[in-house]
Amino acid sequence: MNKVRLATVWLDGCSGCHMSFLDMDERILQIAPKIDLVYSPLVDHKEFPENVDVTIVEGAVSSEEDLEKIKKIRSRTKLIVALGDCAVTSNVPGMRNPMGTKAVLERAYLENAQENRHIPNQVIPPLLKTSRPVHDVVKVDVFVPGCPPNADTIFYVLNELLEGREPDLGHLKFG
Repeated sequence: MNKVRLATVWLDGCSGCHMSFLDMDERILQIAPKIDLVYSPLVDHKEFPENVDVTIVEGAVSSEEDLEKIKKIRSRTKLIVALGDCAVTSNVPGMRNPMGTKAVLERAYLENAQENRHIPNQVIPPLLKTSRPVHDVVKVDVFVPGCPPNADTIFYVLNELLEGREPDLGHLKFG
């Protein structure tokens, strides 16, 4: 049996979706024999690999780094899953959109700073004009709402995909 090459990615978000992934607890052991986890913030791989079957994407596309990463992921992945409200709608990261990037950076690094007040131009990736849901940038194959989606939902989605079926998520709500 060929294992599914699975990757998980964290863009602009809180990592809550990855925590829900881990909340599958012992059910991860049911999935483990069917997958090769080839990339994830949970396992510390540095370069996104070629020929990935399924990539689970958490978070919105908010920086130049996110944009480059998601385009590379799409070009190297057969099926992309937008996991959670940030990936599906831009949710919390998108709350900055009406204010504009300049105002957000000034508030964070000048107005609220006690020391070393300056807007960084190194280490922190440059922000895009707006924070965008993943499907605004690349084709998404499966949308999983929730903030975060619960472990049961993530297990169901993974199990369906690993069995070659499209998960039916019509009953799920956002938030």
